Amino acid sequence: MPVTAENLTIKNLINGELLEPVNGQHIDNIEPATGQVYGLIPGSDKDDLDLAIKAAEKAFSIWSNTPAEIKAKTLNKLADLIEENQDQLARTEAIDNGKPITLAKNVDIYRAAANIRFFAQAATQFSSESHAMEDVAINYTLRDPLGVVACISPWNLPLYLFTWKIAPALATGNCVIAKPSEVTPMTAYLFSELCIEAGLPAGVLNVLHGTGQVIGDAIVKHPRIKAVSFTGGSNTGTTIKQATAQQHKKLSLELGGKNPTLVFADCDFERTVDEVARAAFANQGQICLCGSRIYIEHSIYDQFTAALVAKVKQLVIGDPLDERTQFGALVSKAHMEKVLSYIELAQTEGGEVLTGGKQINLEGRCAEGYFIQPTIIAGLKNQCRTNQEEIFGPVCSVQSFSSDEQALQLANDSDYGLAASIWSQDISRCHRMAKQLNTGIVWVNCWLLRDLRTPFGGMKASGSGREGGLEALRFFTEPKNVCIKYT
Repeated sequence: MPVTAENLTIKNLINGELLEPVNGQHIDNIEPATGQVYGLIPGSDKDDLDLAIKAAEKAFSIWSNTPAEIKAKTLNKLADLIEENQDQLARTEAIDNGKPITLAKNVDIYRAAANIRFFAQAATQFSSESHAMEDVAINYTLRDPLGVVACISPWNLPLYLFTWKIAPALATGNCVIAKPSEVTPMTAYLFSELCIEAGLPAGVLNVLHGTGQVIGDAIVKHPRIKAVSFTGGSNTGTTIKQATAQQHKKLSLELGGKNPTLVFADCDFERTVDEVARAAFANQGQICLCGSRIYIEHSIYDQFTAALVAKVKQLVIGDPLDERTQFGALVSKAHMEKVLSYIELAQTEGGEVLTGGKQINLEGRCAEGYFIQPTIIAGLKNQCRTNQEEIFGPVCSVQSFSSDEQALQLANDSDYGLAASIWSQDISRCHRMAKQLNTGIVWVNCWLLRDLRTPFGGMKASGSGREGGLEALRFFTEPKNVCIKYT
């Protein structure tokens, strides 16, 4: 499955076939590291969706009644194919997204296969409840697939989050209409090829490419789609809620984050510096879980900030296809300009740029790419826009605190509530703070350490519902209680 000049006009997957869009329209696909168009993607619309819905509804009667072990066998074959093609998939992700190729291979592609394999096995273990009413009756719960569901995934972790959504949907017997981001579509297209090779029955998974405004909107509003699982911006999540308010669809919305990092004086200093830098700037800060608000206990603020700046200055910035690169390109020109505007805003709000803050102009192949220096800003108040709005790029702020109570107040002072991390050797403090933080995820002395069995999601503007483990399997099924009275 080589990515060459001959196959860069990608296609939709509908009813087990790779098809051109019905309207014949295409959208440019741009490589972030070079700023150049390197392919075309379908500009799908409602006509493509109608074909996909028809195929999915036809396939549902068969797939929903396929034994769990057979579904698991097919999904495991698909995971095998991802692993067999991991080098090509990682290279494609680096080209399409701008992330370093080593990150793409060790995180994105590894987790894509792991997601599918986890839910393939989970399908064979998923059980429902029964409740005995002494000698009166027995209740048991049936969990049936919903039917045709929609999975809409973002551009920052393209194949990783694409599989994170479709795997539990397929494992529980649903048929899926999936829309990857139009900004990073290529691995979803290659995944479509692997689905055909793995023998996934026609119509079980349909992949439609195009813009959110056209095909995304049509998918969300389609009356025969029973549920929508979406990961993306909070504003788009609100739009989806409003668009479906009269349809009573099930919604799982994993939205933005403005995540606090709490560093206490008793932390493991060197390790914490390393991990806080990683948490702030992994994938160029383009992960909803990145720790962009860093709060440091006053007694070590100067020392820790200096060490963090020194660590960040050591990051190797360069061509995503170079295995030495640790920090690649931002995903698009528009996103780069947005991030640069926030750096300018931060300075007007009184912030001091401790390191970074500028666009980078590399030489050679990447001379016109979308690169920004990793940026650390000090001197901002907590309520300023820079500290309250999701930038989703390589920008973080540092502030000091003098007590546990102040650290907690600063951390919770946000409309978002996705994730937080605590860095301290005081286990009682860690338990106490974790309980009081208004976030769906709390990491203690670690960051982005994930067990796929655990519930994943946020509070407030960071979304509603949970993904992962039993939460995902329950979302994609409809519970029905059956009560049988003893005679």
